[in-house]
Order: sequence, then C-alpha cells, then structure tokens
Amino acid sequence: MRSSAGLPPWHPDPVNGPEIHVDFAPGLRVFVPHGRRSGATPVATDGSSTLGHVVESLGVPLTEVGGLVVDGRAVAVSHVPLAGESVSVRAVPRPQRVPGAPLRFLLDVHLGTLARRLRLLGVDAAYESLDIGDPALATRSAAERRVMLSRDRGLLRRRELWAGAFVYSTRPDEQLRDVLGRFAPPLRPWSRCTACNGVLRAASKDEIAGQLEGGTRRSYDVFARCGECGRAYWRGAHHAQLEGIVGRALAEFGSEDSESSEDSEEAPLGLGSGSSGDPA
Repeated sequence: MRSSAGLPPWHPDPVNGPEIHVDFAPGLRVFVPHGRRSGATPVATDGSSTLGHVVESLGVPLTEVGGLVVDGRAVAVSHVPLAGESVSVRAVPRPQRVPGAPLRFLLDVHLGTLARRLRLLGVDAAYESLDIGDPALATRSAAERRVMLSRDRGLLRRRELWAGAFVYSTRPDEQLRDVLGRFAPPLRPWSRCTACNGVLRAASKDEIAGQLEGGTRRSYDVFARCGECGRAYWRGAHHAQLEGIVGRALAEFGSEDSESSEDSEEAPLGLGSGSSGDPA
C-alpha cells in the first residue's frame, strides 16, 4: 500500500521544521530508501515529534534499534531533536538480552518452518498458523511475555508488544541462523513437539501402540510422546534431515544445554520424526 503522494506509508510527510542529519548503522540500511544508505542525510522534522517517531517514519522498527546517539551522547527514543543535531542510529547488539522473562518466542503465520526448526532445537516457540491479525498477536506477545518474530514492520511497531524482532531473510536456514545468533537461546534438541511446542517425554512402545503401524512397531524400540497433543516420535524417515539441522545449529551456536531440561523424563536425544508430522 502506498500513500497518495506515491511514497511508502512509513515515509515522513514533507515538513519545514528543524533539520537534522541521520546516519543509520549498515545493518539497518535495508529498511530505509536507497538515498539514505550511504551515510548521514538531512531529515526535516516537525519540531515536536520524538526521535523514535522520526526513526520509525524513515522505515526502521524500533525493535531493531540498539541505541540513539545525538552529537556524541546517548539519548532516549523520547528525545525531541533540535535543528542541526547529528543522529547516529545503532543496531541492536548481538547477542541481544531480553530481561524480565524466560526467553521464548511467538511467530506469525508466515514463519511456520522457522517455528518448527526452533522447536526441533528445544526453543520455546509459539506459532499462530492462522492469520489472527496484528492486534491479537501483539496482545498475546504481551500477555505471555514472548518475543514477537515477524517480517511485518507494521506489527513490530505496535506499542503493546512485549518485545519483537524483524526476521531479515525469507530463507528458513538463514532465518534460523539469524534468530539463534541474535538471541543465543539455550538449545535442547529433540525435547519439544514440532507440531504444538509441547514438551516431549520418553514413552514405551506399549504406551503408543495404537499410533504405530506394523512396520514401525517391528523396526523401532525408542519412542517419545508429546505431553500436550499426544503425538508420537521415533527415528523415522526424516531423521537424517533433522539431524543435519540440529548438528549445524549445535556446531555454530553451542552445545546442548543439559541443565535447561524442563522435565527429567524428556525424550532421549535423537528422536525427531513423528508418525504424522512434516519434517522441519
């Protein structure tokens, strides 16, 4: 959607107020028009809007801003810029810490593969498979204190979010590396249900016999079951693919966190292919 002037909706309206100069960190330049990607450029403000509003009006969600520096001093997003000020917009430092609650995520309808891969690694990742709308997503983020992951800049601008982060790539492999590199969550592979995010627990063959076909009963002896949805897991046809995802993540972002287990009866390491689920 574009404005009547042909500008994207995040472009600031032309004003004749105090002029400042704004320079964006290289990692943030993807959000701004090409003319603002090579260094400090002039921006006309209205004399009353906060610096945070000005930055957002230029296209950068505040979830991606790690600091604002005006003439060499750090300022808050509530700072009202004055004529002639030079502003440096810094990116969020990595790894990013999110104080106030255990690290857990909420993903919108467009990030289903990323959600499954995070769950495969044992990361608490809630996912809305239906488009419930930005207000409902923001409300759930706040209510459950989850970091909202999305490629929707409009959603990330909603003030009621607990916390949020833009997912920079459209490719699942790159998305996963981006989130793991940014937040450094503890990894506990094979401990969550990739379908519903519930915790997996070891299960005997007898416990899940009704979910197994004859060939599976004869071929496998180690199983797990989700404590929430009841889905059964074993080393099935997709196991090699899933092991590859897990192995690459552990090699780059750290070893398995044995102390992060939510339950001593979590699934044994290596279970990753359920009877009715899609591979990650």
